[in-house]
Amino acid sequence: MRASLFITCYNDTLFPETGRAVVTLLERLGVGIDFEPRQTCCGQMHANTGFRAEAFSLAKRFVRLYQDAEAVVIPSSSCVAMMREQYAGLLEELGNEGLRGQFRALLPRVYELSEFLIDRLGVEDVGAYFPHRVTYHASCHGLRSLHLGDRPARLLAKVRGLDPAPLENLDRCCGFGGTFSVKNGEVSSAMLAAKLQDVLATRAEFCTALDNSCLMHLGGALHRQYAGMRTIHMAEILASTEATPAEGPA
Repeated sequence: MRASLFITCYNDTLFPETGRAVVTLLERLGVGIDFEPRQTCCGQMHANTGFRAEAFSLAKRFVRLYQDAEAVVIPSSSCVAMMREQYAGLLEELGNEGLRGQFRALLPRVYELSEFLIDRLGVEDVGAYFPHRVTYHASCHGLRSLHLGDRPARLLAKVRGLDPAPLENLDRCCGFGGTFSVKNGEVSSAMLAAKLQDVLATRAEFCTALDNSCLMHLGGALHRQYAGMRTIHMAEILASTEATPAEGPA
């Protein structure tokens, strides 16, 4: 089968290694990758901060670019949650029934990465090798919006050499929340400090997640504290093999 990669503006700008890992992983599993160079942003930050016109434009753009895709894979829970939770309302406000119909037809073919692997491909063992102690942080969008459940844990459990380090208070937010961390800096920092206590208590070498936004927030705090733990998107762990190991950003 073929899948279109929506890399997200966040990954494209700050974490391109995640996109490369997704391509490596899916091609290893026999999936043909299409990449639409005209893709931009899902519009989440615009919608969440009241810039409705910009959000309308980006929602329309996404639907028109991907309406014929066999599947769309997105390595970001928050972007998929934006599409599932807000696109329908945005497009209804526009009053374009044709566009709404295109979106309804497209939405079942839009997947977060772990969903695509388990629900669409039916694969849990992707042939990965990552000999490190790893703890998993469940992002709020993945946990509460997409209801990913145990999919991430099932994928990590099949990675050879990986030593899982269970995280206490898995449902606790890291405090990032996009513009929330900017507008409510003190509250965000307090939430981050509480989360970091649980993360560091695992004594893991790596903290992984399915959203680089959370990992950037956690990684910044780890760096400021001179902690030895590093952050890494789960796509990089799943793409790692003995021949081509991933070590994550320093």
